[in-house]
Amino acid sequence: MKQYISLMKLRVVELLLVTTVPALFLATNGIPDLSLTFWSLLGGTLAAGGANAFNMVIESDTDKLMKRTANRPISTGQISKRNALLFSSIISLLSLVIFYIFTTELATVLTALAIIFYIFGYTIALKRHTSQNIVWGGIAGCMPVLIGQAAVTNSLTATSWLFFLLIFFWTPPHFWALAVRYKDDYAAAGIPMLPVVAPIRSVINQMWFHSLAMVIVSLLVIRSAGLSNWLFVITLLLIVGWKRQLIKLTKQPSEVNAGKLFQASIIFLSIYSFLLVLGVLLK
Repeated sequence: MKQYISLMKLRVVELLLVTTVPALFLATNGIPDLSLTFWSLLGGTLAAGGANAFNMVIESDTDKLMKRTANRPISTGQISKRNALLFSSIISLLSLVIFYIFTTELATVLTALAIIFYIFGYTIALKRHTSQNIVWGGIAGCMPVLIGQAAVTNSLTATSWLFFLLIFFWTPPHFWALAVRYKDDYAAAGIPMLPVVAPIRSVINQMWFHSLAMVIVSLLVIRSAGLSNWLFVITLLLIVGWKRQLIKLTKQPSEVNAGKLFQASIIFLSIYSFLLVLGVLLK
């Protein structure tokens, strides 16, 4: 069973849940119903896990060519493609059942769209064919904030769309930092991640563009939600911490600095999400 659980990439799913929780608080404008929160997080875990498992089935050939992914259970033959496909189908369908029964129709539809887009939009259509794969493919990773809003209200708001945009602009610098670190792996697998096909300076310039856009949107989320002004100050301090790592990468491009930027982006999103929850509670 442990090998099947590994197909879900739960460490990746954690970040999606980190953004779902503040979305629920923002939608409720207070503490969300405990039962709704539980089912939303469980359904979200199964949906993201199912999409990730489908991804592993589709990419099992390229996973064998990359050191970072060569030991995944399908690549090593511990799980057959057929069984992995069955597992991913079951948990994906179960996630939709959970959302339909315990949340709202809109949340269910958005979850289905997220799964479909991650499989067919990102994994099949984009990842192996364009260096901008993570820019547009990252839309799937933005969906949990919309799903969280829809689970509570069965509708979407300006704040939820701004939160969506924040994740949209956060995603490319985050994953490009990882791709810089594992550039040789992606090149060996024939996956045209931006750091593989473009000069490092071009990659860093695009990181700056997306991260600066994210800065603006992160402040707009706070304003749109009507949260306290102290959140602006703390958010700016968080941004300074992240930008310090980006400046280091700009001055000295290296796998080490790229790895530090990757970690800094995770820290930023985690703390920012916590601040949104705290801001709602202290409103």
